[in-house]
Amino acid sequence: MTLSSQLEAILFIEGRPMTITKLAKVLQVTPNAITTAVTDLAQQYQQRHSGLHFIVTNQQVELTTAPDLHDVVTTIMRDERTGELTRPALETLAIIAYRSPVTKAELEMIRGINCSLIIRNLLMRGLIEELPDKTKGVSVYDVTPEYLQLLGVSSVQDLPDYQALNRDINLGEHLAMMEQPGEDFFKALQ
Repeated sequence: MTLSSQLEAILFIEGRPMTITKLAKVLQVTPNAITTAVTDLAQQYQQRHSGLHFIVTNQQVELTTAPDLHDVVTTIMRDERTGELTRPALETLAIIAYRSPVTKAELEMIRGINCSLIIRNLLMRGLIEELPDKTKGVSVYDVTPEYLQLLGVSSVQDLPDYQALNRDINLGEHLAMMEQPGEDFFKALQ
């Protein structure tokens, strides 16, 4: 697996800018190696008139759609923002509403699948928001006031069975073990 292919995969799945320093740490290479790989990839994409494009700003790198495809991308994004939510999106939204603030890792542990695209869609629709959590050192997700307004409630506590579902003891124990994975965590998954 080449550095370029690893870099493409990470930036694709992340869906937002990442610092060159973080990419270097994750891929266990120098920041200069990341910069060189991004420059090479950007040139390759441009030469073949790819639908993808690299943006590098303030020591951050993002994989985006090519600027000349703005009209096509806007059309599909408009459809994503206004169409019906899929069952997986509704499930993810319910988890965020009842467990917020929740990290991406916690969502994926509960659902058992990668939630990157679902999170992106919910963020685009303005139903959830991404917030920094200094205690966890990662971003967390919470529902927006617009989401609550659509449901006709003023607070998540007004959701049906909120108290029972918000702090399910078994789920809470699994999430706590995930933060400090050890032998008990892996036994609990079996």
